[in-house]
Amino acid sequence: MDLTIEPVTAGRWDDLVEVFGDRGEAAACWCLYFRMPRAEWSGTPRSERRTELQRIVTAGREPSLLAYAHGTPAGWVSVAPREEFLPHLERTRVLRPAPGEGVWSVLCFVVRPRFRRQGIASALLEGAVEHARSRGARIVEGHPMDDALRKIMTMEAYVGTASMFARAGFTEVERRGKRPLYRLVL
Repeated sequence: MDLTIEPVTAGRWDDLVEVFGDRGEAAACWCLYFRMPRAEWSGTPRSERRTELQRIVTAGREPSLLAYAHGTPAGWVSVAPREEFLPHLERTRVLRPAPGEGVWSVLCFVVRPRFRRQGIASALLEGAVEHARSRGARIVEGHPMDDALRKIMTMEAYVGTASMFARAGFTEVERRGKRPLYRLVL
Protein backbone atom coordinates (compact mmCIF):
# COMPACT_ATOMS: atom_id res chain seq x y z
CA MET A 1 0.00 0.00 0.00
CA ASP A 2 1.22 3.50 -0.81
CA LEU A 3 1.12 5.03 2.69
CA THR A 4 2.54 8.33 3.89
CA ILE A 5 2.45 9.88 7.36
CA GLU A 6 2.39 13.66 7.75
CA PRO A 7 1.99 16.10 10.66
CA VAL A 8 -1.38 17.83 10.95
CA THR A 9 -0.87 21.42 9.87
CA ALA A 10 -3.24 24.24 8.97
CA GLY A 11 -2.91 23.20 5.31
CA ARG A 12 -4.05 19.67 6.18
CA TRP A 13 -6.99 20.70 8.38
CA ASP A 14 -9.59 19.62 5.79
CA ASP A 15 -7.94 16.17 5.66
CA LEU A 16 -8.27 15.86 9.43
CA VAL A 17 -11.95 16.83 9.19
CA GLU A 18 -12.38 14.11 6.53
CA VAL A 19 -10.84 11.47 8.82
CA PHE A 20 -12.95 12.51 11.82
CA GLY A 21 -16.14 12.74 9.79
CA ASP A 22 -19.32 14.22 11.16
CA ARG A 23 -20.51 11.29 13.29
CA GLY A 24 -19.03 8.99 15.87
CA GLU A 25 -16.56 9.42 18.69
CA ALA A 26 -13.87 11.27 16.76
CA ALA A 27 -16.33 13.92 15.60
CA ALA A 28 -17.61 14.28 19.16
CA CYS A 29 -14.20 14.45 20.85
CA TRP A 30 -12.00 16.37 18.41
CA CYS A 31 -8.92 15.09 20.27
CA LEU A 32 -9.63 17.18 23.33
CA TYR A 33 -10.65 14.48 25.81
CA PHE A 34 -7.05 13.97 26.92
CA ARG A 35 -6.19 17.67 26.62
CA MET A 36 -8.80 19.04 29.05
CA PRO A 37 -9.98 18.25 32.57
CA ARG A 38 -12.90 15.82 32.25
CA ALA A 39 -15.54 18.22 33.62
CA GLU A 40 -14.44 20.96 31.23
CA TRP A 41 -14.46 18.55 28.27
CA SER A 42 -17.96 17.34 29.19
CA GLY A 43 -19.24 20.91 29.36
CA THR A 44 -17.76 21.96 26.03
CA PRO A 45 -20.07 21.60 23.02
CA ARG A 46 -18.84 19.52 20.09
CA SER A 47 -18.58 22.57 17.81
CA GLU A 48 -16.37 24.37 20.33
CA ARG A 49 -14.12 21.30 20.62
CA ARG A 50 -13.61 21.37 16.87
CA THR A 51 -12.82 25.09 17.00
CA GLU A 52 -10.32 24.55 19.82
CA LEU A 53 -8.46 21.79 17.96
CA GLN A 54 -8.40 23.98 14.86
CA ARG A 55 -6.91 26.78 16.98
CA ILE A 56 -4.17 24.41 18.18
CA VAL A 57 -3.43 23.32 14.61
CA THR A 58 -3.41 26.83 13.12
CA ALA A 59 -1.06 27.93 15.91
CA GLY A 60 1.49 25.55 14.38
CA ARG A 61 1.64 23.01 17.23
CA GLU A 62 1.25 19.84 15.07
CA PRO A 63 -0.73 17.91 17.74
CA SER A 64 -1.12 14.80 15.65
CA LEU A 65 -0.26 12.96 12.45
CA LEU A 66 -2.33 11.90 9.45
CA ALA A 67 -1.93 8.74 7.39
CA TYR A 68 -2.61 8.95 3.66
CA ALA A 69 -3.33 5.76 1.70
CA HIS A 70 -2.76 6.40 -1.99
CA GLY A 71 -3.16 10.12 -1.23
CA THR A 72 -6.50 9.71 0.60
CA PRO A 73 -6.74 10.68 4.30
CA ALA A 74 -7.06 7.30 6.04
CA GLY A 75 -6.13 7.69 9.69
CA TRP A 76 -4.90 9.88 12.50
CA VAL A 77 -2.88 9.60 15.72
CA SER A 78 -2.50 12.03 18.60
CA VAL A 79 1.14 12.54 19.60
CA ALA A 80 2.54 15.40 21.65
CA PRO A 81 4.64 16.17 24.71
CA ARG A 82 2.96 14.58 27.71
CA GLU A 83 2.53 18.01 29.32
CA GLU A 84 -0.19 18.80 26.79
CA PHE A 85 -2.29 15.97 28.23
CA LEU A 86 -1.67 16.53 31.95
CA PRO A 87 -5.05 18.20 32.63
CA HIS A 88 -6.61 14.79 32.07
CA LEU A 89 -3.81 12.33 32.87
CA GLU A 90 -3.10 13.68 36.35
CA ARG A 91 -6.72 13.15 37.37
CA THR A 92 -7.02 9.46 36.53
CA ARG A 93 -5.62 6.59 38.57
CA VAL A 94 -5.04 4.41 35.52
CA LEU A 95 -3.35 7.03 33.32
CA ARG A 96 -1.50 9.05 35.97
CA PRO A 97 1.97 9.88 34.63
CA ALA A 98 4.93 7.74 35.59
CA PRO A 99 8.23 9.53 36.28
CA GLY A 100 10.32 10.66 33.35
CA GLU A 101 11.60 13.69 31.49
CA GLY A 102 11.15 14.37 27.80
CA VAL A 103 8.12 12.07 27.58
CA TRP A 104 5.76 12.23 24.62
CA SER A 105 2.38 10.50 24.70
CA VAL A 106 0.52 8.60 21.99
CA LEU A 107 -3.03 8.49 23.28
CA CYS A 108 -5.53 8.13 20.48
CA PHE A 109 -5.93 6.61 17.02
CA VAL A 110 -8.65 6.99 14.40
CA VAL A 111 -8.69 4.85 11.26
CA ARG A 112 -11.51 5.33 8.81
CA PRO A 113 -13.63 2.16 8.51
CA ARG A 114 -12.69 1.32 4.92
CA PHE A 115 -8.97 1.43 5.83
CA ARG A 116 -9.08 -0.73 8.97
CA ARG A 117 -7.14 -4.00 9.29
CA GLN A 118 -4.52 -2.81 6.81
CA GLY A 119 -1.75 -1.84 9.25
CA ILE A 120 -2.50 1.88 9.27
CA ALA A 121 -2.62 2.21 13.08
CA SER A 122 0.77 0.45 13.31
CA ALA A 123 2.21 2.77 10.66
CA LEU A 124 0.81 5.76 12.57
CA LEU A 125 2.48 4.52 15.77
CA GLU A 126 5.82 4.19 13.99
CA GLY A 127 5.32 7.65 12.53
CA ALA A 128 4.50 9.03 15.97
CA VAL A 129 7.75 7.64 17.37
CA GLU A 130 9.79 9.24 14.57
CA HIS A 131 7.89 12.52 14.91
CA ALA A 132 8.56 12.63 18.67
CA ARG A 133 12.22 11.61 18.19
CA SER A 134 12.78 14.36 15.62
CA ARG A 135 11.46 16.91 18.12
CA GLY A 136 13.69 15.84 20.99
CA ALA A 137 11.59 13.29 22.87
CA ARG A 138 13.50 10.92 25.15
CA ILE A 139 10.60 8.54 25.77
CA VAL A 140 7.35 7.78 23.93
CA GLU A 141 4.56 6.20 25.92
CA GLY A 142 1.04 4.90 25.44
CA HIS A 143 -1.75 3.36 27.48
CA PRO A 144 -3.14 0.71 25.10
CA MET A 145 -5.80 -1.89 25.77
CA ASP A 146 -4.36 -5.30 26.61
CA ASP A 147 -5.55 -7.55 23.78
CA ALA A 148 -3.88 -10.57 25.41
CA LEU A 149 -6.56 -10.51 28.12
CA ARG A 150 -9.52 -10.51 25.74
CA LYS A 151 -10.66 -9.47 22.29
CA ILE A 152 -10.78 -5.69 22.05
CA MET A 153 -13.84 -4.14 20.46
CA THR A 154 -13.26 -1.53 17.74
CA MET A 155 -14.69 1.25 19.90
CA GLU A 156 -12.13 0.45 22.65
CA ALA A 157 -9.14 0.29 20.31
CA TYR A 158 -8.86 4.07 19.98
CA VAL A 159 -5.89 3.94 22.40
CA GLY A 160 -4.21 1.14 20.45
CA THR A 161 -3.54 -2.41 21.54
CA ALA A 162 -0.71 -3.79 23.64
CA SER A 163 0.35 -6.16 20.87
CA MET A 164 0.69 -3.25 18.41
CA PHE A 165 2.86 -1.31 20.86
CA ALA A 166 5.00 -4.41 21.56
CA ARG A 167 5.54 -5.01 17.81
CA ALA A 168 6.75 -1.39 17.55
CA GLY A 169 9.44 -2.06 20.20
CA PHE A 170 7.61 -0.66 23.25
CA THR A 171 7.90 -2.44 26.60
CA GLU A 172 5.32 -2.67 29.35
CA VAL A 173 6.77 -0.76 32.31
CA GLU A 174 3.82 -0.62 34.67
CA ARG A 175 0.28 -1.92 35.05
CA ARG A 176 -2.57 -0.24 36.86
CA GLY A 177 -5.35 -2.75 37.13
CA LYS A 178 -5.81 -4.24 33.68
CA ARG A 179 -4.36 -1.21 31.89
CA PRO A 180 -0.67 -1.35 30.92
CA LEU A 181 1.70 1.56 30.41
CA TYR A 182 4.03 0.96 27.47
CA ARG A 183 7.20 2.95 26.83
CA LEU A 184 9.88 3.16 24.21
CA VAL A 185 13.12 4.81 25.32
CA LEU A 186 14.69 6.67 22.40
